[in-house]
Order: sequence, then C-alpha cells, then structure tokens
Amino acid sequence: MLPQSRVRLLLDIRQERRYLWVSKRHPEKGPSMTTPPPDGLIVVAKADCPTCRLIEPLLTELADAGPLQVFVQDDSDYASTLPGTHYDDTLEHSWRLDTEFVPTLIRMEQGREVSRTYGWDKAEWRTISGLSGLGEALPVMRPGCGSKTLEPGIAERLELAFGDVRLSAREIDVSAEDDAIEACYARGWSDGLPVVPPTPVRVLRMLKGTSRDPQEVIGLMPPDLVSCTVEKVAINAVMAGCKPEYMPVLLAALEATLEDDFGLHGLICTTMFGSPMIMVNGPIAKAIGMNSGNNALGQGNRANATIGRALQLIIRNVGGGRPGEIDRATLGNPGKYSFCFAEAEDSEWLPLAQERGIAAGRSAVTVFPGEGVQGIIDQKSRDPDSLARSIAESLRAVDNVKLAMAGDAVLVVSPEHARIFIEAGWSKQQLRETLEQLLMAPGEKLIAGAGGMAEGIPEKFKGKQIPKFRPGGLLIVRAGGTAGLFSAIIAGWAASGPVGSSPVTREIT
Repeated sequence: MLPQSRVRLLLDIRQERRYLWVSKRHPEKGPSMTTPPPDGLIVVAKADCPTCRLIEPLLTELADAGPLQVFVQDDSDYASTLPGTHYDDTLEHSWRLDTEFVPTLIRMEQGREVSRTYGWDKAEWRTISGLSGLGEALPVMRPGCGSKTLEPGIAERLELAFGDVRLSAREIDVSAEDDAIEACYARGWSDGLPVVPPTPVRVLRMLKGTSRDPQEVIGLMPPDLVSCTVEKVAINAVMAGCKPEYMPVLLAALEATLEDDFGLHGLICTTMFGSPMIMVNGPIAKAIGMNSGNNALGQGNRANATIGRALQLIIRNVGGGRPGEIDRATLGNPGKYSFCFAEAEDSEWLPLAQERGIAAGRSAVTVFPGEGVQGIIDQKSRDPDSLARSIAESLRAVDNVKLAMAGDAVLVVSPEHARIFIEAGWSKQQLRETLEQLLMAPGEKLIAGAGGMAEGIPEKFKGKQIPKFRPGGLLIVRAGGTAGLFSAIIAGWAASGPVGSSPVTREIT
C-alpha cells in the first residue's frame, strides 16, 4: 500500500507555484469521486474487523436484492465470490467515500449519497437496504472498527495521492539508503542542529494546525525579500520540530516581526547581538503547553524551543539571513537558535499583552530584539524600595553604563522577587516608574570621556538629567520558578526605537 522506496523532501522552500486547496467533500453533492459510483448500495469493510465478519454473510442477500459494491481494505478474499467486490488495496475508494468506520453502508441515488450508517445497526441496515428481514439472526447492534484511511500517517498520504491538495514547494527525492537529515545539512537548511526532514506528509499534517490558505503570503521575508507563504512557514515548522497546534503562535510571531516598526532587516544584518525573541500571553500558552515557570528562558520545553527555532529557520531558509553572509553579528547570542517563552499570568500583575492593548482573555505574542540573558541576584532585599534600587543598578549595565536611550530592555521578574512587590501593593507600572526615576543620571557622568572612559553620550547632554531608557523602552514580565531570589535582564538591540527596532505585539487569531 502506497510503497515508498524514496524519501520525498519539500526542500525548495523559496519557490513560488500555484497552490489549489479544495475539499474532497461537497456538502451538497456528497463525496467527490473521479468516477461517481453507480446507484445502489456500497459497503466498505475490512477483514480484521469482527463486525465486518459478522455482516459478511448478509452481503450475498444485499447483492441479490440490487446493485452492490463492496470495497475491502485489507483482504482480497473477503466476500470475493460477489461480482461487485473490489480489493481497495490503495484505499483510494475508501478515502473518496470519506470512510471513518467499517463496516459502512451507503445508498447512492442518481449519483448522490442519500443515506449512510456505520457499524451494524439492524434497524438502520434494514431501512437503507429496503430488506425488512435482513440479519434476523444477528444481534440488534454491534460497533464497527476504525477505517484504515484514518490510521496514523495514512490520511495525509491519501490526501496527497488522491486529493486536490498540491503542495507548491519542489520535491527532492532522497534515496532510502541516504540519510534525509544529512541531506538537509548538505543543502544548508540547518541552524547547526539536526532538523526534521520535511516530507509532504509532515508538511500537510502541520498545515492542519491552521485554517489559513497555504498559499497565503504572510509578507516579504528579509533580507532577500522573498514571499513567505503559510506553506513555507509549515515546512520550517516541521524542520524545527513543531506540533501543528503551534502554528497560530508562529504565524502571529512572524507577522509581528515583519511589521515595519520591528525593523527585522536591520536586526538580521547588524554586527550586534540581537535577534527576535518571542513572548507569549493568554490562554494559548497553557493550551499548547508552553513554559513560563522553572527554566522558562532555558531548554526542555518543546513549544518554547521549537516555535522560536522555527522563526529563526524561516529567517535563514526563506529570507536568506545566514551567519557569515548577510548576518554579520560579531558574536551573536544563543537566542539565535531559539528564544521564546510565556509570561506567568497567575498573579495580580497585568500581563504584558494587556499592558500593550490586547483585551483580557485574548492570546498574543510580543516580539522583541533580544540579546543574551543578564542575571540579577538579590537574596537579601525584603522590601520593594531596596529591591527596586538593586534592579536599577543592574539595568545600568544594558549596552554600557555610559550609554542611555539606546537599547530597550525586558526585565524578567521571578515569582519570589515579584512577591516582594505584589505584597507591598506595587503594580508593574509602579515598579516601572520607580525604576525610571532611579535610572536618571546626570549627563556629565555619561558623556564621552567622563570617568576616564572614551565611550559615552554626546557632549550636548552635559548638564541634563538623562533617562536610561527611551519612553516605553523598559518592558516588564513575570516568569520563572517559584524558588530563587533571581531575576533577569534581556537587553534589546542598541538601535532601539525609530532608528532600529521597537517591540511589536500582535493578537493570535
């Protein structure tokens, strides 16, 4: 059945072709067939189903009463004496008849399905067949078995083989003796780690995670400005190891990075450290199993790791943002493999997405041009004023203690640190305003040359009080494990704001 001597990979992910997506079922017309079945009765069965064996003797009676076709999924000997029996070894007929269970009994009239039943139900079979005495000796009812068309991996192969689905990416055949993972390496589609080979079946399965048209263009992917379709997103999601249910988050994150305010092209090309980081809010984070607790910024969670990785693979494979080519980062950061986490929303603090205009109860992503993680250790402060001062001093190090209003930052407050603020009645906004005041500094200490350091801001700021961050440049989220008086800073690209990149929040639909 559907033998595969070669592995097919959808590897030409930048190629444009027409994609036609048409459902095989038409509610008004019934199942769409290459050749519509003739009028009469149709039975779909498989020999290893006890209920199919139970009704096998009845098939002769049905055939004597009128036209009957029997499609057998697994055994050519089943009901083989009947002239209308067909061994459906490819499962094409079963698939085109939209078979979910066996046995299935269908009546066709004038080329249209008029009635159907599953399993053995004496009353239903008698009504559909028109034989009032059918199966008199049989029990009233017996459940059927699942159709072979719905076995893992089979449904997608059948849809690709016999359906209207046509994936637009060019297929590359890899010999069964060759290693498909190595084939992906050889074509330069890896981030340095093994990727999941994007076979047509895997890509089609990934596309089931969204209702959006696979040929829909999400946008032009920098730096090469290549059209990025939903299908291309799915291909890279497969390679990253995503589940289909991650697709809405990944699509929203990609759309956010492609907004002008985010400045993805510049972020990819910079010699500095930054790359897109994804923060997720709302019910979808728990629904897909994202981590906002222990090790939230680290490894070990599939959703966190693969969503962030998929975005990076899209940047590489669709947009052409490869290290050593257009990506000229001097050092980079490990987040360029993957950087994605969820905010913990089990406290009185307002979630980041709501702070940025998303309605409560809705899911959203916020993308940020993040660099590496800078730890904040304060195990002694027990009041909000002391802890805020401690955090402020750590925040001064973003970019350089002499630089101001350059890079944004995300402050990740752990639950133990957050508890100190929350129990004192401090909101996120109060913490942010306090930090902004604490981070004001006299310009004469920050100008170039001050303190014996050539680095610094221009001379014109001497005599002024200078904020560390631009207005709106400090984001605060809550995440991490419940043990440990630690928080973290994720510095942003030093070209933050209109000259470079601003955080972008987008609702997940």
